[in-house]
Amino acid sequence: MESSLCSCVLAKIEDQVGRVDRLASLVPPDRLDWTPPIPRAFSLGVLLGHLMDCLAGICAVLHASNPERLQHFLELKALGANQPLASAEARTRAALYLDHIREGFSLLQDGDLGRRIPTVFVPEGEPLLSLLLINFEHLASHKYQLFVYLRMLGRAVGSSDLYRFSGR
Repeated sequence: MESSLCSCVLAKIEDQVGRVDRLASLVPPDRLDWTPPIPRAFSLGVLLGHLMDCLAGICAVLHASNPERLQHFLELKALGANQPLASAEARTRAALYLDHIREGFSLLQDGDLGRRIPTVFVPEGEPLLSLLLINFEHLASHKYQLFVYLRMLGRAVGSSDLYRFSGR
């Protein structure tokens, strides 16, 4: 990956995965079944599993951008999706997904970001960058949900667990 736009997008994804990893490390192992008093809320374990589904979504977009060279990304489906996970398993999977994401980005150039990728929802395709950003936003939203859950449990989390301050 020689392009600056692609490397910037990858850096933001890497940062989010690092923050998810940190937050996941703070999940008390005995509280995986805990659910906040919010209608239709995920339990902590389900939320950890759903965060992995968010990362799988990024991998799916990258696979769709280069299905021939990234055929082996389909093996990730065997991990399953949206299932409750313990912190250690979520962290291990996050590292695996991140390795695949880095590989997928290594094949991209800035010009690829505007290429239309067909989806189930938009058969004529959406720009690759739009699909990556949709999945990035999904990941960031559920990372914040985990942050809030940990706060509700009295864990010491702060702004630096959500995002990197400029210049740091």
